[in-house]
Amino acid sequence: MYVDAQTIITAGAVLTALVGFVTLGWKLFKWINHQKEQDQEITNIKVQHTKDIADLKTQHAKDMAEVKAMHHKDTEGIQEEQTLVVYGLLACLKGLAEQGCDGPVSEAIDRIEKHINKKAHGQE
Repeated sequence: MYVDAQTIITAGAVLTALVGFVTLGWKLFKWINHQKEQDQEITNIKVQHTKDIADLKTQHAKDMAEVKAMHHKDTEGIQEEQTLVVYGLLACLKGLAEQGCDGPVSEAIDRIEKHINKKAHGQE
């Protein structure tokens, strides 16, 4: 068999083409595997995100329950203070009435007593 320059060039071209196809195949294989890894990472992130949202919702519900309980407790305290202030005001007005002050003092006493009476019987 005779090996001339054309045979060597043809063999080099075939070898180059073969190396090119193998390289292309290898790069395609690596790219497909990389896509699969990315898909798995995305799935893991979605699962973690869903879990985090559920945890946040649970924590939010707990926080809201605490805030509502604190608000209820504070409101009761404020209502007790307001009741004491109204009774103190009524006592002061009655003291003024005993001293002989009439007119607006008597009217204020009547209105406060009506309000207290309505509140006691659930009419307001």
